[in-house]
Formats: sequence, C-alpha cells, structure tokens
Amino acid sequence: MTENNQYHGFEQGPIRPPSEAYSLLIRVTRNCPWNRCTFCPVYKGSHFSIRKVEHVKKDIDLIHRYVEALQQMGGESGHISRIDANKIAENIKPVDRQAFFAALNWFNNGMSSIFIQDANSLFIKSFDMAKILLHLKKRFPWLKRITSYARSHTIARIKEDDLNAIKDAGLNRIHTGLESGSDLVLKMVNKGATKETHIKAGIKVKNAGIELSEYIMPGLGGRRYSDIHALETADALNRINPDFIRIRSLAIPGNIPLFDDYKAGRFEKCSDLMTANEILMFIENLEGITSIIKSDHILNLLEEVEGAMPEDKEHMLSVIRSFLAMNPERRCLYQVGRRLGLFHCLGDVNNGRRMAKVEKICHELGITPENVDETIDELTQRFI
Repeated sequence: MTENNQYHGFEQGPIRPPSEAYSLLIRVTRNCPWNRCTFCPVYKGSHFSIRKVEHVKKDIDLIHRYVEALQQMGGESGHISRIDANKIAENIKPVDRQAFFAALNWFNNGMSSIFIQDANSLFIKSFDMAKILLHLKKRFPWLKRITSYARSHTIARIKEDDLNAIKDAGLNRIHTGLESGSDLVLKMVNKGATKETHIKAGIKVKNAGIELSEYIMPGLGGRRYSDIHALETADALNRINPDFIRIRSLAIPGNIPLFDDYKAGRFEKCSDLMTANEILMFIENLEGITSIIKSDHILNLLEEVEGAMPEDKEHMLSVIRSFLAMNPERRCLYQVGRRLGLFHCLGDVNNGRRMAKVEKICHELGITPENVDETIDELTQRFI
C-alpha cells in the first residue's frame, strides 16, 4: 500500500469538507482504504496507497518556501493578485506550479488552517502522523487548526495513548462519516462500521481532546428505514455528543453502486417532504448534547436548519415545520428555487423578483407538486 521510493512532486486529493475551503490541503494518503460504501461516488476504481513521510515533508517544505516568497512580495497588503501570481508562475518549473498556486490560495486566505488528505489519513502509523504534524507546526507555527478525515473503524483501533500523541502533535479536529446510527442502514449501504463502533470511536476522539465533526445523511435509509434511521442516528449522537453534526442529504448520482438498487426498485428514495420529516424526527430526539448543527451543503433543502444544541433546537424545528406547513404549490416553488440556487432560506419565497424567476421556470418546464421530486433528482446531479 505504500508508494515506491520516487518523489513525484506536490500532490492534492480531490475532496475536502466545505468547512475547509480556505485550508491548505496536504496529502498523506491516496484515496480510501475501504471504498465500498454504496452511496459514495469518490475514489471508485482507484487504489489506496500511503505516501512516504519524507515525500509529505517535501510537499510541506515546498509550500513553506513559496509562502516565504509570497510574504516578501505581499508587502503591507498581504495579498497577491492573480495577474501578478501568473507572472511569477511563468518562472516556476511546471512540476512545481501546483504547489505554488496552493500556497498562493492559502496565503490569500489567511493561512490559519490545514486539512490532511485523503479519506482516512489516520490509517497510517500514529508515529508517522505525529512526525508530519510536528513538521507542519515547525514550518507554520502560526497555525490555528489542523484537521483530517478518519473512519470510525480506524479510530476505534487506535490506542488511546497514540491518539493523545497525535493530538499533542497538533491535530485539532477529526471529520467522521457516521452517516447513520442504524445497524440496518449501515449494513445495507456497506458502511463497514456498526453503531457501537461509531460510538466507541466518537467518544475516544472526544476523550483525547480533539474536536469531532460527525456527518449524517438524511434519506440514507430510504423509505423503508427512514424512521429507524432518524431515531438510531439521534441516539448514537446523544451518546457521543460531538462538537459538530453536519447534515449531508442523500443524492444518488449514476456513478455509485446505490444507483443500481435505486433504478431496480430495491431502494426507494425519500421525497423532499419525507426527508424533511426525517430530519424533524432526528432533531426532536436529540437530547442532552451541546453539539453545533451545520447544514453547510447545497444538497440540503433547508440551509437554515443550523444552530447550537440545546438553545437553538426549537428554532431549527420551527424551520422544518414551516416548510412542511406550506401549501403544495408554494412548497414546490421553494424546492425548485433552492435547487437552482435562487433560494437560501424559506423567507426567500417572499422575494418577488426571485419568485417570479422560479415561477417562470416551473411554468416552462411543466414542474408541478406531482412531479417536482423527479425534477429535483435531475437538478441535484450538478451539485455532486
């Protein structure tokens, strides 16, 4: 699984959490060691491998060199224009240009955080991760946050002392895909983890003093398991009490294994209305936690369902109930407006100009409350 001895230059992987949009991406592993989840479109057909620590350090050193140069050129403004950057890039070897533009993007966005890639970076040996983290802190001592994805199955197998050492070396936050707390759903989508594994891993991260961001996927249980998906997921998170709960509603593009089940009728996808009811049930059953709920993805119908538990619980529930209480025609317009990026909150339906655009589109395309979910399926493909 480890790459050969040759260094092929600076690398960055294909994904990172939306909350890491301004982070520098440092690739430690390639792809995902599990890569069997039926709902995931990433890494399919790709092999997992671990990059050598020396090669990761070379990436870090290269970024450090460009950051130092940018700091000298940026002067008092602390900003480099794209025009000036392109002129500089002309004098850089082609093999190093990706590193330069990564450094430039990070420089222009404040250089406060780093995200370690790819899908399960904690899979590597703990002392190797500590070496990389310490090198990052050495090169960029001003860092406020270093973050990584990690699978629950991997975290559960890491010794507590090793996880504490990783935290002491500089890892501040871990993003984990819980997706569901239901063993029925987890088995159905081949997640490779059980509810108890998720809970064990989550508690271990919290005990190590590392921030924990758990992702849940409304709709993943389909129509058959919608209720148990909501209830068991709430129960798991009540036992973990993560720092963040991030909502990522299910989408089914044509390039994932779940699509075959969907087209064959073995998986019945929830409508937007059903998914909203599922999220309502989920939040209603969150108790005794202090997590912050985030809905920071375009796939989510209700972006406003955000807040801190428990103080914002009723606000979040009221948003969902307001959507459910809309008459079918108005609800249809909101659904389409949201998927087109014209609406960001329920109040946007009162914006005459935006609403007129949505009404025109629905009229021209023949979108009605009866066929809106089919149209939504097509519109969401471009956001995946």
